[in-house]
Amino acid sequence: MPLGLRGLAALTVFTVMPVSAFAQSSLSAVIYEVRGGVLAHDLHIVAANHYEPGVSLNAEVAFAPSLALWGGAIRPVLGGTVTTDGGTSWGYLDVRWEYSGSLFFFGIGLGGSVNNAPLTANTDSRKALGSNVLFHIPLEVGLQITPDNRISAYYEHSSSAFLATPNPGMDNLGVRLAHRF
Repeated sequence: MPLGLRGLAALTVFTVMPVSAFAQSSLSAVIYEVRGGVLAHDLHIVAANHYEPGVSLNAEVAFAPSLALWGGAIRPVLGGTVTTDGGTSWGYLDVRWEYSGSLFFFGIGLGGSVNNAPLTANTDSRKALGSNVLFHIPLEVGLQITPDNRISAYYEHSSSAFLATPNPGMDNLGVRLAHRF
């Protein structure tokens, strides 16, 4: 099995596997949910042009401390997107607002990311992003499958907000699974 498929299989098992031992421990006081999935990489949605090939694997941890706001909750999220075929990858820390109904949920956030993109010239099938520290904007909408497991469509945009040049930005879009503790 290719490395990317093994990583995806491991990520999927880890994300949706019921872990009752952890759920009953003090871990649930720190970690609210783990999420992971597969994303189409460097799409032309908000970002300029599709330049990099590959697929992205995304994983994140949403932490339990939260602040109630507008019927939802704001909480910190730490994550990363690793791209196949040598494309741009990044790690991020967001503040995420999420509304959860009995069947559907919606989340949006803002944070910072650190990436490995070239700074000034598109080289070796890599998009120049102007800075290795960028803004990260996630958007997610999904379905609550069970009280502890969810599936969602996930979009993330990363760019400098015109604070660095060039500023083409980068968009990823895909499907994620999540397990709540």
